[in-house]
Amino acid sequence: MDRKARVLVIAIVVSFIAFLDGAVINIALPSIEAELGGGLALQQWAVDAYLLTLGSLILLAGSLSDSFGRLRVIRIGLYGFGVTSLICALAPSGLVLVLGRALQGGAGALLVPSSLALIIATFPKAEQGRAIGRWTAWTTLAFLVGPLLGGALVDLVSWRLVFWINVVPIAIALVLLRRLGRDAPNPDHERIDWTGAILGIVGLGGTVFALIEQGRLGIASPLVWIPLVVGLCALVAFVLWERRAPHPMLPLSLFAARNFAAGNLATLFIYAAFSLGLFALPIFLQETGGFPATLAGLATLPPTVMIVLLGSRFGALAGRFGPRIFMTAGPIVVAGGFLLTLGVGADVNYWTELLPGVAVVGLGMAMTVAPLTAAILGAVDPARAGIGSAVNNAVARIAGLVSIAAIGVIVGESLDVVGYHRAAVATAALLVVGGVVSWIGIRNPAPTADAVPDATEESPTVAPQPGAAAERPATPEATERASAPPVDDAR
Repeated sequence: MDRKARVLVIAIVVSFIAFLDGAVINIALPSIEAELGGGLALQQWAVDAYLLTLGSLILLAGSLSDSFGRLRVIRIGLYGFGVTSLICALAPSGLVLVLGRALQGGAGALLVPSSLALIIATFPKAEQGRAIGRWTAWTTLAFLVGPLLGGALVDLVSWRLVFWINVVPIAIALVLLRRLGRDAPNPDHERIDWTGAILGIVGLGGTVFALIEQGRLGIASPLVWIPLVVGLCALVAFVLWERRAPHPMLPLSLFAARNFAAGNLATLFIYAAFSLGLFALPIFLQETGGFPATLAGLATLPPTVMIVLLGSRFGALAGRFGPRIFMTAGPIVVAGGFLLTLGVGADVNYWTELLPGVAVVGLGMAMTVAPLTAAILGAVDPARAGIGSAVNNAVARIAGLVSIAAIGVIVGESLDVVGYHRAAVATAALLVVGGVVSWIGIRNPAPTADAVPDATEESPTVAPQPGAAAERPATPEATERASAPPVDDAR
């Protein structure tokens, strides 16, 4: 195996680890709560503790990779992910599990950006598109395998195996890394924006804590409103700091491009909805519908399959007709799918009450994901596509983080029939807002002779999952579209 092949395998394995963890956790939540207690709040924290540190540090991780070396950062991330996975697997209480998940998210933030940067640094430009296409295709398996594997492990053994399974691919990646040696020093690295990172963590942490705990303590409790005020103030301070920081981890100048700003605003609503709906459904199926974890995983698989099968085709259509119509219609179709599931009752008949709606959800997601990513990445200079992708990924993560934190406000104390109906309606409302934002804000790029993409295996699309959304890099087609500046008239 030559160096380029080894780098590609390492990048796939490393990213697979992070994506798999995000794909299996939702299926395991009811079993975790049944053993450790804590109700809906623990289920929220088990997801959000991970997303909190991941979303807060994903931009910083790119700077660390550039400054201290991709191989070094990947090794640190792998060791950290392994140790924190064991903490989660052995957790004797909900508090230990949540702390382990927070540390695991920090380790996970080091993995994916560094693995993609390693591919870019190793492969010549002419080979990068093909290498990234293979990376995307293989890591997509995490979202197909995750729900089934997670359900089987929960049903046959224990939810703790969901975390134990990380040890094997981590060991494989570390062995492969030994052959690549060490990173050369980088004397030209930029300063790290530690201030921005701290403000981001405090801002998101305080806000999320208040949203989750208000259901238990009440909004009038000092333990709720004080973190909320501190969090909101820290978020304001974060924006002000990033405007004047010499080396900001979030370059606000990117938002001067209309499609980038509007696309990320749409992402905020759309991925908040995706996370909310896909968090609520498997918990409802297990706790109210009585589904085993494996069947709950199968029940939520159709959207992933449809995105894999149809995502590239809709990406090609968006390249031909522009992303605006797909970014508008897609979220509204997903909203219609969730509204179709409102006929479900306590005695769940999946085939008649849920499957039609779930299938429509998958179709709408396939219509949305690739056009949205292409519109956002096509709005930035190709040389800044990496940071543009990282910003969009962070927005998607934070959207999921906040929507899951707020689910207690929406559904109450449990995801019974009434609670699920509220979650489905709220999900649909967020999606409609995302579609309207896309129609108002997105402008189709000016047509060019080479702007029509070919839906080949080199640009597959992956399902958006809580904890892994919008993490795909610019495809060759998106890079081509980036050279065509947006125009002001809607096409």
